[in-house]
Amino acid sequence: MRYYLIDELYEEDIKRIESALREQGYTGGIEGIFYLPVPEDMLTDEQREHLEKCGPYILSLETGDTWLKMELLVRARNMLRCSCLAYAAPALRAHMIDFLDRFIRELDIPV
Repeated sequence: MRYYLIDELYEEDIKRIESALREQGYTGGIEGIFYLPVPEDMLTDEQREHLEKCGPYILSLETGDTWLKMELLVRARNMLRCSCLAYAAPALRAHMIDFLDRFIRELDIPV
């Protein structure tokens, strides 16, 4: 699995990040799992075609005691297996890493 990992954070910073993620509505169905929405304009052609059936599309973010891990696999909320599930293209990968870095910076958490 490919992912973006930020580790060596303080536990209190993780709690602040989780709280902010909840406030933004990114909560997943399992404790410590959050779903970051993929912008529709960054979907592949196939994902756009499958949007109604499979979407919305997300990247999963998992939190641990002192780390965050964002999977770089674009998942569909309404379908577990489909040809539209794929690793993020370079532009989407850069966008989502920047999004997460900015999200943490805006909480005044040094990374």
